[in-house]
This record gives sequence, C-alpha cells and structure tokens, in this order.
Amino acid sequence: MTKPAVLTGEHFMTGDEAAAEGALAAGCRFFAGYPITPATEVAERIAERMPQVGGTFIQMEDEIAAMAAVVGASCAGVKSMTATSGPGFSLMMENLGLAVCTETPCVLVNVQRAGPSTGLPTQGAQGDMMQARWGSHGHYDLIALAPASPQECFHLTIEAFNLSETYRVPVLVMTDEIIGHLSERVVIPPAKAIKTVSRPRAKGRKDRFLPYKPGPRGVAPMAAAGEGYRIHVTGLTHDERGYPVMTVEAQAEMMDRIMGKIRNNREDIIRTEAYRLDDADFVLVSYGVSARTSLAAVDEARELGIRAGLLRLVTPWPFPEEKIRALAGRVKGFVTVEINLGQMHLEVERCAGGRAPAYLVGHPGGTIIPPESVVDMLKRISGRT
Repeated sequence: MTKPAVLTGEHFMTGDEAAAEGALAAGCRFFAGYPITPATEVAERIAERMPQVGGTFIQMEDEIAAMAAVVGASCAGVKSMTATSGPGFSLMMENLGLAVCTETPCVLVNVQRAGPSTGLPTQGAQGDMMQARWGSHGHYDLIALAPASPQECFHLTIEAFNLSETYRVPVLVMTDEIIGHLSERVVIPPAKAIKTVSRPRAKGRKDRFLPYKPGPRGVAPMAAAGEGYRIHVTGLTHDERGYPVMTVEAQAEMMDRIMGKIRNNREDIIRTEAYRLDDADFVLVSYGVSARTSLAAVDEARELGIRAGLLRLVTPWPFPEEKIRALAGRVKGFVTVEINLGQMHLEVERCAGGRAPAYLVGHPGGTIIPPESVVDMLKRISGRT
C-alpha cells in the first residue's frame, strides 16, 4: 500500500518512531540495520514504512554489515540511515571512520543505553557521548545532534540529513532510551513546509572529475556510482582524485579538507538553546533528556533566590567552545547535568579554563536525573545549604 513520505498532522508516537518518520520526510530511501534494544523500534517503523514510499529496508547480519551497507548505498546516490545502541554502536565505529574518510553522507541514530558491554539494555543513559566524538580511530570532526523530545527526534533527524548532505559527513543523532521510548504528541508539517537538502552534485566533464576537490564551504561535489564519472573511493589516504597517496603531505592535505569543512563552518553548524541565561550566576549545561529535568531545576532554583540558567546543547558536537569561554568570564560556576560519570563535563571544564568552577551532577545510568539533585548541587555551591 502506497502512503505519503510525510504523514502530515498530529500524532502520538515515540521518539524512535518520530526519528523514523523524520528520516523518511528528509528523503531517506535506504535503511540497513540490526535489531537491538532500545533502537529496534526505529527499524520496525522503517521496515513498515519504507516499502510504502518506494525505499529499501534490509536487516543485515550484524551492525558491521549494516553500517557498511549504509555507506555503500550513499555512494550510489541514496540518502541512507541506520539505527543502533550500545554494543552495536561500537561495532559501527570502523565503518563510521570509512564514511568520514570517504566523505560519504549518512545518518546514524544511537539510542543510548547504560553500559559498558550489555549493561542495562532496557534502561537509558548518555554514556556514549565521547565515543560519538572519538569512537573511530584517527583524528576527525563530525556532527552530533541531541533531541530532547519525540518532536525533536522528528525535526533533528531531518536536520541530521540536511547537515550530512551539506557537508558530506556522517551525522549522529544521539538520543537515549528514555526519549526513544517516550510517547508524546508529534506535529508533522506539510511536506512543502519541510526544508530538505541534497548533496552538491557532480558537473562538467566526466573524465576530468575530481571527487575530492573542495567547492563552496570546502565541500566537494559528489558523483553517484554508475553515473559515468571517473571516481575512485578508498579508505586509504588519498588525493583530490581519490587515488591512494602514501605521503605525509597527502595525509595533511586530506585531513585539512576533512576537518576544515566542519571547523570553518562551526557558526553555521553549532546549535544551542538558552533559558534564563542573561542574568544567571550559575549555568547548567545539559542535553537530551537531562535538559528537560534541568529546566525544572532552573525554575526551582530561581524560587530559592539562586540565579540559575540553562545552556542546552542541541549539537553536542561540535562543542560550543566559544560560548562556554564567554560565559566563564562572567558567571560563578557551571553545572553539567548528564546521565554518565562526566563526559561532556570534561569539555565544560576544558573550555571554562579555570575562570569559573565546573561541577557535575551525573550517575552511571538507568534512570533520569531528578531536578532535586540539580537543585541540591546549586544550593551547595551557592552557599544556600
């Protein structure tokens, strides 16, 4: 049965389902994955919906193959995605690095759960944030988004595809079990109101095409396999032709291209949200589900006379270094709120540079961080206890 790619209207759905619908609305037409709690519902929804929009769903034999298939489908010109959690995220790291090196756009949704290893498969955490940034080997930059609601799972998955296509990079959607399994109202706008972006396409003589020669924003146009353009795709260090070149100079040039298109466009990529931040003495830094409880903590602290505010990381990566540094010059302290033992907290400390103290409210995972825990920390560091 054929159905529209965009299911316009109001729906009651989980974050996992909303991410799947966001992918379809963004133009995703290939999904390869492997079932894993708590991300399976993304694949289930896609498996039902993808045939209705003329796309392809494949359940692969494991997460290694799933990520490889996603990279291959994208090289063939199709917007592609996978979804996973926990050990599956670890297994995808090698081919995530391949996508970085070959500048192949794709989207990976990671519905985080408590680890390490099998951990707490059915309970939420935010313990993969450093793995998201540094999980594959070598040095690189990428983009990660952190939705705080099912509605944002829809919109930020679309945004993930748009960023991926714009900059020819893999983009991560770092949600968690709590948001993934949370059911809320999701409003899906008409298709014509949804902005979608497609990768810069190859033009000109096919026998002289340079698949890695940077264009606007430092991003090279991309030819799909089978279009007749002369292309060579390899995970080895390569030049603008895509041919392997085993020299220090070629490595430096390739890395400058791969990382430059993120670093030189940080102002266009980084997204944060501020709440009661203008006169704040203490800044909560949080993301995802933890930012939801931090909102309540800010209001409770204000009622106690503690001037707290919230900086929400919509894009944890790239990290908003300049914003933290600017705040560090005028506030009395930072409090990072996250369901781990201090991952993004390390970035807050680094960027604060000792000009303002940084504190952590976190735990190893399994449940949300209640507002009371955050308020207790604010009372302690403000001398209200």
